Amino acid sequence: MATIENRLEEMLKSPVEALGHTLWGLEYVQAGKHSVLRVYIDNEKGIFIEDCAETSRQVSAVLDVEDPISTEYTLEVSSPGVDRPLFNAEQYAAYIGETVKIQLTMPVAGSRNLKGTVTAIEGQMLTLTVDGNELIIALDNIRKGNLIAKF
Repeated sequence: MATIENRLEEMLKSPVEALGHTLWGLEYVQAGKHSVLRVYIDNEKGIFIEDCAETSRQVSAVLDVEDPISTEYTLEVSSPGVDRPLFNAEQYAAYIGETVKIQLTMPVAGSRNLKGTVTAIEGQMLTLTVDGNELIIALDNIRKGNLIAKF
């Protein structure tokens, strides 16, 4: 069964790409009248405020027609930023050798919060080096993952 995020991603991918951007990912956080739909867009040339505004208008139009969310929510469109969230295997693979912070649904090595270096990605399995130990984590077990920015 597809999650609301999967349905939204399928619905919004084409309109975002038609504007010349990549749909990096999205998050739908349900909290009653304070629910939020965050849409992250990316582009090789960078994302500017005008890009977010234009994408917001396009996405809003699609959501108004399709009406996939029956409750009130706030739409936010932004760049993934320097501490970009990571949503899929391809994104983790692009950051092999980089440090990430992940939150898990089920503990691995006794913890739900891990910070380590992405060592490898094979299929839907992530290898993360944490304090010198390699941990293999199913991507389905990752609730949230973010790149740790280097300055």
